Amino acid sequence: MERDRLLGLPPVMDASCHTVVLGSMPGALSLSKQEYYGHPRNHFWKLLYSLFGGTSAEGVLHNVPSDSYEERLAFALSHGIGLWDVLAACEREGSLDAQIRKPEANDFAWFFLKYPAVRRVFFNGQAAGELYRKQVLPKLGELAIGGGISYAVLPSSSTARAMALEAKLVSWQELRAEEGA
Repeated sequence: MERDRLLGLPPVMDASCHTVVLGSMPGALSLSKQEYYGHPRNHFWKLLYSLFGGTSAEGVLHNVPSDSYEERLAFALSHGIGLWDVLAACEREGSLDAQIRKPEANDFAWFFLKYPAVRRVFFNGQAAGELYRKQVLPKLGELAIGGGISYAVLPSSSTARAMALEAKLVSWQELRAEEGA
């Protein structure tokens, strides 16, 4: 069966980002909306806001993600956290990582040269970490070894990962552990 070639989203980064969270490839709904973690049941934004506490215009602390995608992105960037995916393109039926075929990695040599402040890479799920190990690390060479970048795999924020939000939040504390490091 022939599958359509899916194209990922551009990185959400700025020069101050010290951390990047890498997914594998956005799900079907996220791609149709052109938004990272655009599925309303995905835990990503709830995790991020729970870790870093959003602030309303009145200065009131809250843990509820903004309804505005642009505000959610600005919130992540304000904490030095960027977003991208391991894959630039792939074939996939549905949204599950297990269905990914013909993966094509993003250009991480370019990425790390363009964003030299990145010191920490977190994978949003085992699949993203495994795809990076297979598709990206062999191409990075010395940049991967001597670049001073730390890597960690976090439980997937997808609700396809049968784990309660509270349990995920415990593991995701690592994202906050060295904020600004």
